[in-house]
Amino acid sequence: MSVTTGLFYIFSTVLLIAAFRVITARNPVQAVLYLVLSFFQASMIWMLLKAEFLSIVLVLVYVGAVMVLFLFVVMMMDVNVENLRNGFWKHFPFAALVGVVIALEMSAVSIGGFRGAEVIATTTPGPAVSNTRELGVVLFTQYVYALEVAAAILLVAMFAAIALTLRARKDSKHVSAGEQVRVKARDRMAVLKMTATQPAVEPAPEAAPEVKA
Repeated sequence: MSVTTGLFYIFSTVLLIAAFRVITARNPVQAVLYLVLSFFQASMIWMLLKAEFLSIVLVLVYVGAVMVLFLFVVMMMDVNVENLRNGFWKHFPFAALVGVVIALEMSAVSIGGFRGAEVIATTTPGPAVSNTRELGVVLFTQYVYALEVAAAILLVAMFAAIALTLRARKDSKHVSAGEQVRVKARDRMAVLKMTATQPAVEPAPEAAPEVKA
């Protein structure tokens, strides 16, 4: 077994374990961290397949931007984990059935693609081609409008995440600085004249001291 094959099995094993922990972790923050680990392992597998551009983009875009944004949103939002767990085992059989069907469909498509693949032997090496350059040319020429739409969607998602995290909370003790600046001296203290509810009690007269002869 070559070194590349051994690294592939190691990355694949860690990827499967991390993906399983994403859906079984009790803490949402831990689930996001396991998802980041899954992305890293998938990036390493793409690096073994000599898809350097896709590997770097996966780390920079998904791990460096999208997942970090999700992590901040999960940490800032007051997520009630107990309510999320209610009804898990009730819907688990149907969810497991759907997962098995999806896995079988993906296996059928993948096995059919592997069986129909033909190995083409090259006798002379072709010209040196940069994957990054070719993908960049295609991305910014044929798919430039799709790229702009994706950028706009990510921008809207960022604004939505900020709006969700800055919502008003009942237990917040935030005081507006503008209201503190606009306050005036007469508004800080009010003098009230209240009538007495009980009559005043006069103090008892003090007894004269005794003089000894």
